[in-house]
Amino acid sequence: MTDTGAKRHQPDIRAGRLPADEIGHAYADLHPRLTDMQAATESARCLFCHDAPCVDACPTGIDIPAFIRKISTGNIKGAAIDILSENIMGGTCANACPVEELCEQVCVMNTAESKPVTIGRLQRYATDDLFDRNIQPFQRAADSGRKVAVVGAGPAGLACAHRLALYGHRIDVFDARPKAGGLNEYGLAAYKMVDDRAAKEVRFITAVGGISIHNSKSLGSDISLAELRRDYDAVFLGLGHNAVNRLGLENEEASGVYNAVDYIVRIRQEALDSLPVGRHVVVIGGGNTAIDIAVQIKKLGAEYVTLVYRRGEAQMGATDYEQALAQMNGVLIKTWAQPAALVTAHGQLSAVRLEYTELDAGGRLKGTGNIFELPADMLFKAIGQRFDAGLLNGELALDGSRIAVDENRRTSLEDVYAGGDCVPGEDLTVVAVQDGKLAAEAIHRHLMETADG
Repeated sequence: MTDTGAKRHQPDIRAGRLPADEIGHAYADLHPRLTDMQAATESARCLFCHDAPCVDACPTGIDIPAFIRKISTGNIKGAAIDILSENIMGGTCANACPVEELCEQVCVMNTAESKPVTIGRLQRYATDDLFDRNIQPFQRAADSGRKVAVVGAGPAGLACAHRLALYGHRIDVFDARPKAGGLNEYGLAAYKMVDDRAAKEVRFITAVGGISIHNSKSLGSDISLAELRRDYDAVFLGLGHNAVNRLGLENEEASGVYNAVDYIVRIRQEALDSLPVGRHVVVIGGGNTAIDIAVQIKKLGAEYVTLVYRRGEAQMGATDYEQALAQMNGVLIKTWAQPAALVTAHGQLSAVRLEYTELDAGGRLKGTGNIFELPADMLFKAIGQRFDAGLLNGELALDGSRIAVDENRRTSLEDVYAGGDCVPGEDLTVVAVQDGKLAAEAIHRHLMETADG
């Protein structure tokens, strides 16, 4: 909707709304590393349960009591090896995994009288120590003579590549972006991934040997699935999400309207004081991406940030912890409202018109017809990402809109496997790592069977 009425809000967008030193302070590590004393004290709280529920809650199956016991006895290297043997991206997951809904949620210490053991922070303590000391605990087997192509240098692809390299296979990883790391490098909030952590993790993974990464190589334009199947003994697809959902409103291409995921990439890859920042910012969505962009734009100096979600807080995809984090950083969460129109003046967003929502008698969401308006210099769309299977040219069977796989992450083609956000399942880094690990084990068995045959 274009404004044709009275004088409206005048957008105010500029870079460097805060001085660089203030931005640097705002983007400091969200949870600083535990000191030796803190780690010793916290690890001593663990009961080292025999049938630990935290292990069952971890998608990668890390033996959590075992690594915490090692920390408590001063064997920090052993603790890190326990973690990384099951989750090669245990360093990133220690910072970005929703532990409050996984391992820490089911910790037996999580009671009305006690807080859970801070498993995530202990995991980071151990893995950071290993990386700081530049220790490489893994050794590659003798060269097997077999080659595997991995498409996507994100958590799923790198986890698969590392496990296969340990077996002595040679791995070529192809990624569409200039840097490896996928979501870890481009998509996670900057205050969760300080000190170039994603790049350090990639270097650690590839240091085992046998892994070559080829950047700026896209499936469908630079390489094809048919070519990879011809040239390699097996293929793993860790394509992630490659498309974002739209609001479907007029003026969605106006200046001031952004995809949240694209702007988060800019936050991770550009100088923070060079980014455009408005005074009045509206975020549409209820997931962790919505929270990430809302908190980050507030940290960049936005004066008013309102996150709008069409249902209630209980239905938001973002965890309770992430919602609280947003509110602690000055983000207003407005529920039971949906965008109705984008108001522009001379091609620039100036306001967002919103409609209150409710559930009908059948439990379906509907608009009430009650409209209100928020001034907006910038609007961020964070209403979901998806996998666009068009680049596959119909070569693989789909499960809904994602690649269909079996329990071993094998696709409808016997030599092609897939994992991460491009297959059905939860869109979590830790789940993607597990997909890559399971696929690697299945690929290795496949290669050994064909070698024997």
